[in-house]
Amino acid sequence: MKINLSGHHVEVNDSIKEHIEEKFSKIASHFPTLIALDVIISKEHHKHQVELTTNYEGGRISATGTNEVMYPAIASAAKKLDAALKHRKGQLKANLHEKPDATTPEIAHEKVQEMNLA
Repeated sequence: MKINLSGHHVEVNDSIKEHIEEKFSKIASHFPTLIALDVIISKEHHKHQVELTTNYEGGRISATGTNEVMYPAIASAAKKLDAALKHRKGQLKANLHEKPDATTPEIAHEKVQEMNLA
């Protein structure tokens, strides 16, 4: 998975890059079709905000994390992204299964009559 990392009012150094790669290696292993992840770290009003965006199986998924300290903000955003990806994966799996046909009340009455439950 390719990680595009940028910082706004934050200097992105090697330790931050390593931390980001370590955090998202688990997500990359769980979702092998994930190609790229855009990470934007910004600092405004003494708060760090981490914005994550990616495309997964035709859907655009984004998550944000905010904290006064950068590393918990990254962890929060990673947790939210993981949950959103799992939700999207569940939606895709649910669409593969056939939905049961609901029987209308009139037809249900006829079926019960055919059963001869007497």
